Amino acid sequence: MEKKKLKILSTIDNPTQLRLMKPELLPALCNELRQDIIQELSVNPGHLASSLGVVELTVALHYVFNTPEDRIVWDVGHQAYGHKILTGRRDQFSTNRKLHGIRPFPTPEESEYDSFICGHASNSISAALGMAVAAKGKHKVVAVIGDGAMSGGLAFEGLNNVSSTPNDLLIVLNDNDMSIDRSVGGMKEYLIGLSTNETYNAVRFKASRWLASQGLLTEDRKKGIIRLTNALKSAIANQQNIFEGMNIRYFGPVDGHDVKELVRILKQLKDMKGPKLLHLHTKKGHGYAPAENYKPVWHAPGKFDPDTGEIIKSDKSNQPPKFQDVFGETLLELAKANPNIVGVTPAMPTGCSMNIAMKELPDRMFDVGIAEGHAVTFSAGMAKDGLLPFCNIYSAFAQRAYDNIIHDVAILRLPVVLCLDRAGLVGEDGPTHHGAFDMAALRPIPNLTIASPMDEHELRRLMYTAQLEGKGPFVIRYPRGNGVQVDWRCPFEEIKVGTGRKLRDGTDVAILSIGPIGNDTLKVAVDCAMDQHIQCAVYDMRFLKPLDEAILHEVGSKFKRIITVEDGVRTGGLGSAVLEWMADHGYQPQIVRLGLPDQFVEHGTVSELRHIVGLDNESIKKAIIGEKK
Repeated sequence: MEKKKLKILSTIDNPTQLRLMKPELLPALCNELRQDIIQELSVNPGHLASSLGVVELTVALHYVFNTPEDRIVWDVGHQAYGHKILTGRRDQFSTNRKLHGIRPFPTPEESEYDSFICGHASNSISAALGMAVAAKGKHKVVAVIGDGAMSGGLAFEGLNNVSSTPNDLLIVLNDNDMSIDRSVGGMKEYLIGLSTNETYNAVRFKASRWLASQGLLTEDRKKGIIRLTNALKSAIANQQNIFEGMNIRYFGPVDGHDVKELVRILKQLKDMKGPKLLHLHTKKGHGYAPAENYKPVWHAPGKFDPDTGEIIKSDKSNQPPKFQDVFGETLLELAKANPNIVGVTPAMPTGCSMNIAMKELPDRMFDVGIAEGHAVTFSAGMAKDGLLPFCNIYSAFAQRAYDNIIHDVAILRLPVVLCLDRAGLVGEDGPTHHGAFDMAALRPIPNLTIASPMDEHELRRLMYTAQLEGKGPFVIRYPRGNGVQVDWRCPFEEIKVGTGRKLRDGTDVAILSIGPIGNDTLKVAVDCAMDQHIQCAVYDMRFLKPLDEAILHEVGSKFKRIITVEDGVRTGGLGSAVLEWMADHGYQPQIVRLGLPDQFVEHGTVSELRHIVGLDNESIKKAIIGEKK
């Protein structure tokens, strides 16, 4: 795809300039915006298909509404690249997701056009309702939510409150039958069949405007008329409308790729009083055939040839697999051997590689949609009656299920294996996606076993251990990306809960680590022995809870200097646990804790971020040398 001169887009630096355009130019602008996104993401990877699917909606919203005074609240920033380009960041868009560049998802900290933060799904309706109440009619508020995000519990809580709180909120439902993977559940099936006659909507809208102009449409009469028309429509169409049942006016479904029609409809809805919902049908990846035809891969495809659609892959022969793939393959092996094992994931079967087991055991693997709290409690219900669920949730998203973990799993000691993918620093997705808090958040909860494997063999052995009878709730955290072992398959064997292992003996400094960062720690220790003549004993703790007390007694009695290393927040994690244990048992070593600082870490490559937060090899080495001095 030859990069073309953007004749229209290059003249637009902000939505004010966009609103000066003639409507007949909008389709050409949409084409240019789409091509710009494709060209930029072919060399600087990001979330492609989602943003392509809302190009027309993005242009129409900024054309009709007076942003930034009017608020557009995006639900999940995957779809907001066009929004960024139109709101003064076109020249900086090549820095998207790069260290110190523009941020991966909208945030008010970057632009006044970004009304709210949107790294996680399902929060737009609640946030937008709050803004609408605060606005008191001074400006308009629009929430843009996808059908996948609409399955989240918070979205339903927001809708419930919208129906009972005075507001003029407009909710735009972007229905493309997808989240990252294909949407699932009853809401998906409901939206497929939901329709309203366009003529009916037009007549009702005109009638309501006339009644209002005559002073006949009081608030009480308006509610009564809505109830009456809802009842008549349900009787005629033989279909209930959940939104209008909640007194939220429903319009649609509408072609979400007809920008001029969207502008017309949005202008009609802009000044309408009361809450309303506009239902759009869109196609994820629209306008770029490769992205339309295989949506999960093109959600975030990496680098690709924009002309051919060929994804540019590095040579992965003789490279270690991704941790997620080891999880997926191992889950299938374990499930084949144990008929009670089931899998649960909240809308991430491809991302966590549970799709591997889904292909062979579809009746035992469950994608519950964007619903992390439900995923945990659903798993707890199955565990209560004899099944053994492996519930896989990205670490950052598991924060949304904290109460469910405590109330529904831990109190009853139910055998749920909670696998936290993407633990630690995840790189370019930034602070909303870093798995920084899981160890510190989960460590105080009684009855939990918390472990982190150093490599692929350890992951397999921990998964095997977790499914053995009597282990209770078991948390296994592991990072995004590749491991260290090409020959990663190994026989299953039990790891005794609460036991670590000594990787290297030493006399000067003891280094205690947990998780894959232990591989770097071991390498640094070997280098220090050669270059600095400092002999470091290195321990892979394996378990954050329970701690290996035998190792801690050995270290506490033998070493005056201890360094703890973890890919999680320093406050409350492994280092804090070691400090507490040493104090409780009368040991007084000098302890240096290396981990993530008490701040939100920006976006960039994992190696760049580790350098910034002091977790790269050079930083570990400096800590060792500093302790020696």
